[in-house]
Amino acid sequence: MPQRRSHVASSAEQTELASALAALRESLDAPLDFPAEVLAEAEATDPTEPELDLRDVPFATLDPVGSRDLDQAFHLERDGAGYTVHYAIADVPGFVEPEGAVDAEARRRGQTLYAADGRVPLHPPILSEDRASLLADVDRPALVWTFSLDAEGAVSAFRLERALIRSRAQLDYVSTQQSLDRGEEGPATLLPEIGALRIEQERRRGGASLNLPDEEVVRADDGTYAIERTTPLAVEEWNAQLSLMTGMAAASLMLDAGVGILRTMPRPDDDAFDTFRHQTEALGRPWTSGDYGEYLRTLDRNDPLTLPVLQAAAALFRGAGYVTFDGEAPRDAVQAAIAAPYAHATAPLRRLVDRWVLAICLAVSTGREIPSWARESLDELPGLMQESGQRASQLNAATINCVEAALMTPLVGTTIEATVIELRGDRASIQIANPAVTATASVPAGSRPGDMVRLRVVRADIARGEIDFEV
Repeated sequence: MPQRRSHVASSAEQTELASALAALRESLDAPLDFPAEVLAEAEATDPTEPELDLRDVPFATLDPVGSRDLDQAFHLERDGAGYTVHYAIADVPGFVEPEGAVDAEARRRGQTLYAADGRVPLHPPILSEDRASLLADVDRPALVWTFSLDAEGAVSAFRLERALIRSRAQLDYVSTQQSLDRGEEGPATLLPEIGALRIEQERRRGGASLNLPDEEVVRADDGTYAIERTTPLAVEEWNAQLSLMTGMAAASLMLDAGVGILRTMPRPDDDAFDTFRHQTEALGRPWTSGDYGEYLRTLDRNDPLTLPVLQAAAALFRGAGYVTFDGEAPRDAVQAAIAAPYAHATAPLRRLVDRWVLAICLAVSTGREIPSWARESLDELPGLMQESGQRASQLNAATINCVEAALMTPLVGTTIEATVIELRGDRASIQIANPAVTATASVPAGSRPGDMVRLRVVRADIARGEIDFEV
């Protein structure tokens, strides 16, 4: 999908939308501000002293442009026929006092929330955007994974250590992709090579990546809101493979130790696969052979029907959750889309569970006792993460609904064209090209996925995030 950006133009609609978004965030109990005692503790707590000095390693970060909460930094180098990958993660466990004020507030929040009118961070900005963030040209404590990869990109050995690092560059996705496309040398020079090998490793495992276009509500400098939909760049997929590799390593450490928390997802059942096969046939892009992950990898991202296929495939990626264990490995330890056991271990500034995973993995990797605070509170995590995940999903969906209603307000009373994505009984999921809006509507009898239909816009309620159509 090409990038599309649709703005809400009139000042009246902007005012109503701003009020709706503010009310939405308040209704979800997502406070932007932190209590005074949390801020004081975040500023005063000294991090755990690193035992290793890796400031001679030229790390770099790679994030969306303008990011300040930098969880990961990498360094890639050749090692004979293979590679060495250093992957540094912000040492949040070293900054947060167990059962302290910051810890309690983070457990209440669960994860960073992304709203159209600003982020609601998991940790105070003094930590997440300053003291613990892996910003360039400053010394930072980090938890550093060191991977040895063979010539095919398979992991042959790895370890985790607490170290002092110094990132040399803060890269962003767009400029890094452009630099790589021009063949320029830089910190990410080996990323396409290693990323491609790791994608091939994923294919061999039977893993699957959905890679839906990113859908984000943004606020421009002039105060107008827009929905941006962009297809992930290749560099984002290669970078994600480093995170996936780390999550699988973390899972293996915890499984070997018999204690930890995994991110799991069941394999879709036969009914789900049959439904998806029928949807691909209706869309004219039939899945006829091979694993579903292989099929998704073959889709042409420039094909206008790829988006509805990917949206239909989203039903195959449901049911993800967390499972804890202490003493006996869980029976269902595999994350089906990754096709391996997996743990969240690379975003501790923005996600609560990663702090536990990193603390446990560091102890296992260095031969030490697992911290009692992490072990004793493991069972709380699935509930905390489920609650925060529901809050994040509700905020994201409702925000987009409000903005889409505002985008459609000027079109009330007019007839628009839309593509049918998926039929749901007597209603359908539809995609409007301009403005870029996804909605649900009744469609003409006999409509099939992929059909273009004409609908009349009869109502757009910004406060409720509702749009009504009639055939």
